Amino acid sequence: MLGQLIPCGGGDAIPLTGPKLLVGRRSSCDIKLDFQNVSSHHCEFELRDGYWHIRDLGSSNGIKVNGERCSSKCLTPGDVVTIAKHAFTIHYVVTGDGAAPEDEDTFSRSLMEKAGLEVERRHIKVPEASRSSSTRVKQSRRASSEDNFIMDWLSEE
Repeated sequence: MLGQLIPCGGGDAIPLTGPKLLVGRRSSCDIKLDFQNVSSHHCEFELRDGYWHIRDLGSSNGIKVNGERCSSKCLTPGDVVTIAKHAFTIHYVVTGDGAAPEDEDTFSRSLMEKAGLEVERRHIKVPEASRSSSTRVKQSRRASSEDNFIMDWLSEE
C-alpha cells in the first residue's frame, strides 16, 4: 500500500494501491466514489518522485486541496483533498528527496486555458507606426462638455 485516503466524516480508509489511480463514479475506476456529484472520470492520483499528485480531469464539481480549488496539485501528508463535496485526508510516507516539487505557477496560464476553452493564442504583430498613432489618439483625448454634463448628472442625488 502506497498510502490511504481517510474520509473526513468517518468511514473506511481507501487504500492507494498503485502509482496511478483514476477516481470517479464508474465501476471501471480504480477508486469508485458512488455519489451523484462525482463525475464518471473525476480526477487522477499519481505518485511521482515520492509525492502524490492530484489532477482534475475536467470534472463538473472540481477538486480542492486544503479548501483551495485547483486543477492539479502536489499533495503532502495530512493535506485535505475534496473531490466534489467529499473530503479526505491523505496519509502516506514521502519516499522522495524531502523537497516537495514546485506546483505550476498559478498565473502561468489563463483561466480560459485551464478550463480547456482556449485552443491557442495568436500573436498579431502591430506595426510600430500603428501603435504610436493609437497611443497619441488616446493621450490626446480631452474631456468634453458632454463628459462634464454626464459626470455632474451621475453625482446628483
